[in-house]
Amino acid sequence: MSSSHSPANAPGSAQDAAAPRPPSPPPSNFLRQIIEHDLAEGKFAQARWGGSPGDAAHHATGPLDPARIRTRFPPEPNGYLHIGHAKSICLNFGLARDYGGVCHLRFDDTNPEKEDQEYVDGIIDAVRWLGFDWHAFGTEHLYYASSYFDFMYRAAEYLIEQGLAYVDEQTPEEMRARRGDFATPGVDSPYRTRSVAENLARFRQMKEGELPDGAAVLRARIDMASPNINLRDPALYRIKHAAHHATGMRWCIYPMYTFAHPIEDALERITHSICTLEFEDQRPFYDWLLDHLAAGGLIATPQPRQYEFARLNLTYVVTSKRKLKHLVDTGIVQGWDDPRMPTIVGLRRRGYTPEAIQLFCERIGVTKDYSWIEYSALEGALRDDLEHKAPRAMAVLEPLKLVLTNWDDLFGAGHLEPCELPALPHAPQDQPAPPPRRFTLGKEVWIERDDFTELPPKGYKRLFPSNRVRLKGGFVIECTGCVKDANGQVTEVHASVLPDTKSGTPGADSVKVKAAITWVGVADGISAEVRLYDRLFTDAQPDAGGKDFLQLLNPQSLRVVQAIVEPSLATARPDDKFQFERHGYFVADRVEHTPQHPVFNLAVGLKDSWGK
Repeated sequence: MSSSHSPANAPGSAQDAAAPRPPSPPPSNFLRQIIEHDLAEGKFAQARWGGSPGDAAHHATGPLDPARIRTRFPPEPNGYLHIGHAKSICLNFGLARDYGGVCHLRFDDTNPEKEDQEYVDGIIDAVRWLGFDWHAFGTEHLYYASSYFDFMYRAAEYLIEQGLAYVDEQTPEEMRARRGDFATPGVDSPYRTRSVAENLARFRQMKEGELPDGAAVLRARIDMASPNINLRDPALYRIKHAAHHATGMRWCIYPMYTFAHPIEDALERITHSICTLEFEDQRPFYDWLLDHLAAGGLIATPQPRQYEFARLNLTYVVTSKRKLKHLVDTGIVQGWDDPRMPTIVGLRRRGYTPEAIQLFCERIGVTKDYSWIEYSALEGALRDDLEHKAPRAMAVLEPLKLVLTNWDDLFGAGHLEPCELPALPHAPQDQPAPPPRRFTLGKEVWIERDDFTELPPKGYKRLFPSNRVRLKGGFVIECTGCVKDANGQVTEVHASVLPDTKSGTPGADSVKVKAAITWVGVADGISAEVRLYDRLFTDAQPDAGGKDFLQLLNPQSLRVVQAIVEPSLATARPDDKFQFERHGYFVADRVEHTPQHPVFNLAVGLKDSWGK
């Protein structure tokens, strides 16, 4: 898919979406312990609304049980979600589900220059596909920061009126120079002592569009000498004369994320605001802001509390939206849903299932410790999920023709012998087994090129002159030689059939062999494009330590082959998953696969072979 296409334009069907996982004792972690302690103490049972009816109008609508926990997943719609977001989605929606609460899906759309409706649609589709929903207790809990812009502006004016905020007209360079560092306290802005009236007038001029971009910002008045640099008069509002995807040109000033986010949490009565560790130093400002707004009766009490956990660091990927967008915009990958991308739409197109991603997130757990998770853990979760789900099929990725030279003498010219194999050998016992796969064996079949050699190395058990193997689901054969072209390349292998050795017949065990090889009949095999995907980067930490991630791209991350697959795959539909025996798990490409042009993507090999 090219970068101009939106994966969100193809929303998941009901059968795509994962059903909520069945109840099971969840693994404990520090967040669960906090929630259980808060519920046991009835922390939210005494919640009260301190504002006027006008303030309450900004509160999240719908039935409110103050004793019920409320979490939120608050993405910024400036790109497609990635595997790191999947961890946060599973965590926040999972906690709400497990404790009978509500999780809000909220868009932090406070930066109009980078946001787009395409990303909003893509995020909604991704969360839904992962198996979660924001409808609870008769209400849809889908919210937008932009819906609260009026209240945020009023809250900003309140802070000005209380002497807690001021308009600063220094240049960005001047503010940076006066901010100080960890060893040096900051220096007060020359505008810090403006009167309340001056600040209100200037802020209203900002709002009315009388000042250009960058001419002024609204800052909180806290402590320029604070050891926490985030408390050195952080910016609350900036000027941006830009169209917003939801509000159009109504606003030309926009709240900073650190100002908007606590207010959104408070208005929606979030109880546990869960974010990643990089926001830990922002928590004092989060509390400072909500304490002052609560004191003024603008928000309810008790206020939300912020809790931090370690973000997902997965080897061999980058999760910076800026860097992912660069890969898309420069054509290094073929769109946000390229199967090599760590985006949810990319993983979905690669063949990952919602259940596999949920299983992965459950296995890695939730801690406050910074660590790296091996990419193989994600692959292992997919294997475990597909083992009992994905029907088997035979596919030959590097076809070499095998001619059974005595076939006509045994069966007659043109004879096709019916064969079958189970579609799902390890089907769950509580489910009916699917019907077997059926195909035919004739005089000519396709085998993998590496299943034949004239000079076998030690331990080689497949086809070589005078050796016997079984064609899986068919007969035992004995190799008699090969044909080569002028360059010495093997173009055809010859073998003879041993009669009365067909699988499933009384004579099947009459001849012992050390190997069975996969094959596809020339008569009924289907030509297919198979895309063999690998990791996008060669380095386990491609953007750590100042590395240039673009210099670490894996040149073998995609290899396309023309394969021959068994006829059972003729009915494969986009997004159907299969295990190609001996090769791995594959998926019919959800965008480009058609019956006329079958396309299968490698989701994951049968075992981790990276670097081996």
